[in-house]
Amino acid sequence: MALEMHRIKMCSINMHERVQMKVVMLQDVERVGMSGQVINVSDGYALNFLIPRKLAIIATLKNVEHYKQQAKKEKVSKDVLQSKVAMLAERVKNMHLTIKERSHDDGKLYGAVGQDEIVAVLKKEGVVINRKQVEFAKSIRTTGEHKITIKLSSKFKPVLTIKVVALEV
Repeated sequence: MALEMHRIKMCSINMHERVQMKVVMLQDVERVGMSGQVINVSDGYALNFLIPRKLAIIATLKNVEHYKQQAKKEKVSKDVLQSKVAMLAERVKNMHLTIKERSHDDGKLYGAVGQDEIVAVLKKEGVVINRKQVEFAKSIRTTGEHKITIKLSSKFKPVLTIKVVALEV
């Protein structure tokens, strides 16, 4: 009887022992790991949460090598994209655009120059951006030169000079 109780205690101790498992993260999971990272997590968390939701896979040698190569490719493509954005930012910074709008005699516009008009003028110059990337300090309602920020990425925010002139009727 005492031997049987000892076995029951040993089984309960082993059941609560934490077993770690190595997994390769497929997606970013907050407070766990980033995509492509090899991490140690408890086997229950991996088998019951991460793997069924396709957030991670079991880290075998083949999987680890595959995701290391994929991470290198992503880094190269990210660097290429970053350099293209830098060149576009330099090009936008050096642009001086003119927009013709109807205005009163005192220089106030009948309407306002909005993001759509700026996107259209930039498109004619060969720069395609989204209207949400155009940032104003305040709306343009007068003729003259105005500074506009184009948000290409979190690092690159070139300032563009736009000259608004009266439309000759």
